[in-house]
Amino acid sequence: MLNRIYNSLTDKKQLAKKSFAVLVDPDKVNDQKMAQLIDLAVAARVDYFLVGGSLVISNYLDECVQFIKRSCNIPVILFPGSPTQVSKYADALLYLSLISGRNAELLIGQHVVSAPYVKQSGLEIMSTGYMVIDGGAPTTVSYISNATPLPADKNEIAMCTAMAGEMLGMKLIYMDAGSGAKRPITESMIDKVSQCISVPLIIGGGITDPEKAYLNCKAGADVIVVGNAIEKDENLIREMAEAVHSVTVRV
Repeated sequence: MLNRIYNSLTDKKQLAKKSFAVLVDPDKVNDQKMAQLIDLAVAARVDYFLVGGSLVISNYLDECVQFIKRSCNIPVILFPGSPTQVSKYADALLYLSLISGRNAELLIGQHVVSAPYVKQSGLEIMSTGYMVIDGGAPTTVSYISNATPLPADKNEIAMCTAMAGEMLGMKLIYMDAGSGAKRPITESMIDKVSQCISVPLIIGGGITDPEKAYLNCKAGADVIVVGNAIEKDENLIREMAEAVHSVTVRV
């Protein structure tokens, strides 16, 4: 079905239903670890798997996606750190444009290079305005992108950047403090951004406990993405999912 994943995201947003996504780095898992992770995710009613990373140096991307697809019905969305991170076996791809930076390669350059292959893949493509927020520690994405993150205390800059992304046609806005961030994105920034855009808002980076996931959703996040914390403790999946799914917002 055309735009199946995007429609699920927008439908949930209209109903004020929050989603929880588990981020999987193909470099850090194998079949055995994925089997355990999938069992926990299914039991916790995880909404989406995101697969990808700033650096993917193994050959496990296709196998990882196929393993998930064989094992459960949770949709798989690619979260690529480079044009090579495309797998035709996934359901959809976040076509990321780094709108928080001024590196032309990550605004449009790599998209030009990858466009024919992405088009041929048959994946559902979701244009995504990607905003890296300062999480208090150097991250792989900030190093690879050669771009300065947005200041964590400048809500107005984040608001204007997100608005510009939506008006340029981005279907999603993804705000990320980066893997292993010391400081997650503040609720005040999430609140300000969510109030000025109508497209789904994804939040990730530095979310290490269920309370933070809950508060982010109450502030306006539509999708919470957790990867690093789960790599350290897979049992957090159930608690995180319960916290996200417990949020109720008046529509």
